[in-house]
Amino acid sequence: MIPYGRQSIDKADMEEVRRVMLSDWLTQGPKVPEFEEAVLGFCGAKYAVAVNSGTSALHVACLALGLGSGDSLWTSPNTFVASANCALYCGAQVDFVDIDPVTYNMSVEQLEFKLKKALKPPKIVVPVHFAGQPCDMEAIRWLADKYGFFVVEDACHALGAVYKDSPTGSCFYSDVTIFSFHPVKIITTGEGGMVTTNQPEISRKMQLFRSHGITRQEQEMERQDEGAWFYEQQMLGYNYRMTDIQAAIGVSQVKRLNEFVEKRKSIAQRYHEMLDGLPLKLPCEAPNRGSAWHLYVIRLDLKQIAKTRKAIFDAMRRLGVGVNVHYIPVHLQPFYQKLGFRKGTFPEAESYYEEALSLPIYPDLTLEQQSIVVRALKETLL
Repeated sequence: MIPYGRQSIDKADMEEVRRVMLSDWLTQGPKVPEFEEAVLGFCGAKYAVAVNSGTSALHVACLALGLGSGDSLWTSPNTFVASANCALYCGAQVDFVDIDPVTYNMSVEQLEFKLKKALKPPKIVVPVHFAGQPCDMEAIRWLADKYGFFVVEDACHALGAVYKDSPTGSCFYSDVTIFSFHPVKIITTGEGGMVTTNQPEISRKMQLFRSHGITRQEQEMERQDEGAWFYEQQMLGYNYRMTDIQAAIGVSQVKRLNEFVEKRKSIAQRYHEMLDGLPLKLPCEAPNRGSAWHLYVIRLDLKQIAKTRKAIFDAMRRLGVGVNVHYIPVHLQPFYQKLGFRKGTFPEAESYYEEALSLPIYPDLTLEQQSIVVRALKETLL
């Protein structure tokens, strides 16, 4: 089975892990800050906080921005549930903004329309850079300044992407950016995540939240000169730390980040050429944006094809192609239905979902495998 995505691990990655395994540190050692600095060097932000998952990254970012009871967070319905769940972890409410029919990212027009109608603006808006393509961040920043909300970029798909010559993660248009290093993402640490920001106080709070609310920095303590063993818990935090084993993989993977993104771009371009003329809509990049191509999502013209998406999905799987669907709109999940969300509320996201199919894309996908994918799709559609 050709999977829709998978990690690319080489001998250099394994050697980095071997060195850590033979060292004195398996966790809370020097590799985590080294990985943070490597990502900062790529993104251009001032501060980075590595954590054990992209979900944890969302949670500590929301906590550091003061999200809590009585507040709300708005995000896209076209995302994984974690983008919304992070609000509920903080005791806040969650709501959604429908997507743009071309990019499948949060619609700026719908965001502005919703803000004008709202009795109270959200505390945080989480635009999701779906499939690796950045949202229209300049427009979202303008609205944030006008209405007074924080911007948290969910860039789990978009490490290596570019918006108006600004690398994703620079936080030029946002308060924080979060990344995921799950095996199917642009780079991997097995599981892992990171938050970048240019604001030192936000960074300090996130560092506390990721490790039980504890500091060992003497200058931050209420009681000083106690001794080298001393630490203080200053807030209620969590055990969201990344291990040195994970960070070692990340340090090695970052060195190939540009290579990974270029390979994904090449695969996407070949799909563009090989799928031209079929009864489907191909993904595209909006002006002034360079996608990291985490996903390659086609939209099926089901009326012309005269088959269901499920029939096409099942047929592709039988032919050895591990297609997938990204995403089931969050507001349609049973949990969110119980919170009062209803079908029909976000029509663009729902229409997109009914037609979406993710084709395999990852750096080690060969020309032969890609040809197999396209042949299987043509056989299924025609």
